[in-house]
Amino acid sequence: MAKIFQVSARAGMTRVVEPIARALLRAGVTPNAVTVAGTVGVLVGALGFGARGHLVAGALIVTFFALTDLLDGTMARMSGGSTRFGAFLDSSMDRVADSAVFGAVAYWLATQGDHSGVAAALVCLAAGSLVSYVKARAEGLGMTCNVGIAERTERLLIVGVGGILTGLHVKPALEIALWLLAAISIFTVGQRMAHVYRQAQQLQPDGQA
Repeated sequence: MAKIFQVSARAGMTRVVEPIARALLRAGVTPNAVTVAGTVGVLVGALGFGARGHLVAGALIVTFFALTDLLDGTMARMSGGSTRFGAFLDSSMDRVADSAVFGAVAYWLATQGDHSGVAAALVCLAAGSLVSYVKARAEGLGMTCNVGIAERTERLLIVGVGGILTGLHVKPALEIALWLLAAISIFTVGQRMAHVYRQAQQLQPDGQA
């Protein structure tokens, strides 16, 4: 099944990002520095704005800085490929940023007395972490796991759109976005587990259960 944010869209974004990546590399900025700066930006948007109810500003800031995922990856490729520590740092910072986003959303919804929305945000937080964990664990076991309808970019875009619409007084938009995101995140976990199961069956020696 195709990803929500199509490969063609990603390729288009990469073409926009490449000149910026070259300029930063020429200035001596490292991909790891961009990774950390992007995470700090997401934290500011989520905790400094979103959690306080400034949903439009928070969503725009988070979306802008979340796109540094494309920037640091492009910089790493241009500079000869990602290092092991760079890959580790990028994955770790992604989890920090995602926790801040959904934690901030859950906090704000709780202040509004929206218990259903809080539940949806917590499901999104747990399922999103599981989506990433399943892939990391599969790759750690020597298998691939590049499947799924909703990866990190898609998840942040969905909650971002919901936040912006709610900030523009389309009241149920954020809760709808969160429940939609919860459903497709759980579905993505299932997709990835099924994909890994098929690979494991093929790699399994004959005669073993």
